[in-house]
Amino acid sequence: MADKSELVFVPLGGVGEIGMNFALYGYGPANAREWIIVDCGVTFPTPELPGVDLVLPDTRFIEENVSSLRGMVITHAHEDHYGAVLDIWPRLGGVPVWMTPFTAGLLAAKRASEPGSPQVPVVIYKAGDRFTVGPFEIEAIPVNHSIPEPVSLAITSPAGTVVHTGDWKIDPAPTIGPLIDEARFRAIGDRGVLALVCDSTNALREGESPSEEAVAQSLARLIAEAPGRVAVTTFSSNVGRIRSVAEAACDAGRKVVVMGRSLKRVIDVATELGYLEGLPEFMDEDDYGVTPRAELVILCTGSQGEPRAALAKLARDEFKNVQLAKGDAVIFSSRVIPGNEKAILSIKNGLIDQGVTVIEDTDALVHVSGHPRRTELRRMYEWLRPRIAIPVHGEAAHLAAHAELAKASGVAEVPRVRDGDMVRLWPGNAEVIDQVPFGRIYKDGKLIGSDEAVGIKERRKLSFAGHVAVNVVLDDGYEMAGDPDLAAAGLPETDGSGESFEELLIDAAAGAVESIPRQRRKDLDLVEDAVRRAVRAAANEAWGKKPMVTVFVTR
Repeated sequence: MADKSELVFVPLGGVGEIGMNFALYGYGPANAREWIIVDCGVTFPTPELPGVDLVLPDTRFIEENVSSLRGMVITHAHEDHYGAVLDIWPRLGGVPVWMTPFTAGLLAAKRASEPGSPQVPVVIYKAGDRFTVGPFEIEAIPVNHSIPEPVSLAITSPAGTVVHTGDWKIDPAPTIGPLIDEARFRAIGDRGVLALVCDSTNALREGESPSEEAVAQSLARLIAEAPGRVAVTTFSSNVGRIRSVAEAACDAGRKVVVMGRSLKRVIDVATELGYLEGLPEFMDEDDYGVTPRAELVILCTGSQGEPRAALAKLARDEFKNVQLAKGDAVIFSSRVIPGNEKAILSIKNGLIDQGVTVIEDTDALVHVSGHPRRTELRRMYEWLRPRIAIPVHGEAAHLAAHAELAKASGVAEVPRVRDGDMVRLWPGNAEVIDQVPFGRIYKDGKLIGSDEAVGIKERRKLSFAGHVAVNVVLDDGYEMAGDPDLAAAGLPETDGSGESFEELLIDAAAGAVESIPRQRRKDLDLVEDAVRRAVRAAANEAWGKKPMVTVFVTR
């Protein structure tokens, strides 16, 4: 019988959006494919998701095929690539997870801070290693990115080789880690590449990203010239940037105070792995007050405006022992993640009100992206010469710009792919052959589920128009035993005429009961519905909004 094996690619996150990366590769006949997962990331909740802690990919499809799942491979330790592992792994049948040492160290630290987290079976690999997961031979190729130990994966099966880039750039002078392995990419390209699944984050930007070394030099100048204290906020995982700040501080005769749990966790792991070797010891907040202003650098969390992070607390002057003052400077050594603009602006305004100078990437070279611009993308296509290109890790505009670049680079097939598409890469031409379940689930406290299952839809309504609880007691003759009891949360105290809002709603509830003939009040569901409608209508007439209303009718 003829072999009917196929190679398919199925993204469940990260394609048509930035964040929450989760990709599947399957090989074999349609009814007997073996699967691997590449990356398992999160995205972060917006204000439209009140109370939600994390947004996770909906993995129903692979959960239903978990008996054929052979493992998970993580390309690097950014939250949008590995942050869902502890929450999603228990749904995946206990499969092994391949990680680099730095990623494994951060996962272990995260697990230690979250009691009850599962003990994930981790297999350590390093850049340059080759290993087998199910039907796939995988080679890890070193690349540059804004975190230690990022890799691209050359995933080889009988169908050929697919290169999954993960996040990458070409940095001629990284502060940590090796150069991107151009020779190895070229060799793989010479051998033949079926498909390139490639980062699109900066596909709209021409040119090349500046190097981390250039940022380090700029930070060193700013820190050396600052007359007062300097606070630097950056992404916690950017160990190269942490090292650059520490070296700049040392050269300027300053000491570094670290503030923020996530930074301290990353520094612990990076120190253990030797990435911060040779640096002076970091100080604790207790040493802040005894260090002269011109001899201090604060390295802190909060670059994205997180309200509980160290920088936000500094902007609100909430620390007992640590403060900023007029003449100090804060450097935002980071980019703004879309959606965080207002929160970051609020922090900047708080700092400016204190007389603090704010420095960002429009003022000086204090940050560079870890993703390739168009010239770097063209070089990758020149090295690999794939038959198929699949732009990923981007919103629609990024994917479209990347697709145009791939075609201009001579790629024969560039299918349009989005989350949930099953793309057949081999045999034959690349095409979308199926749609699988995909979407988002939510981590809400200790629970994980759909927006409906964990109550987000109702919570969103509550955040918009509040809640009213009404209790109506009927006596044996189905008359009201006194006025209805009412409790309102999130509603105005008075209407536009200054009358009590609660009294207005109590009157509406009582009127609804009295409008029902006494014999019909035996139908308690009817009474409940009438009261609910009346209260919502009265609120809407006086306020223009309809709160959620819960009615209890007893006798």
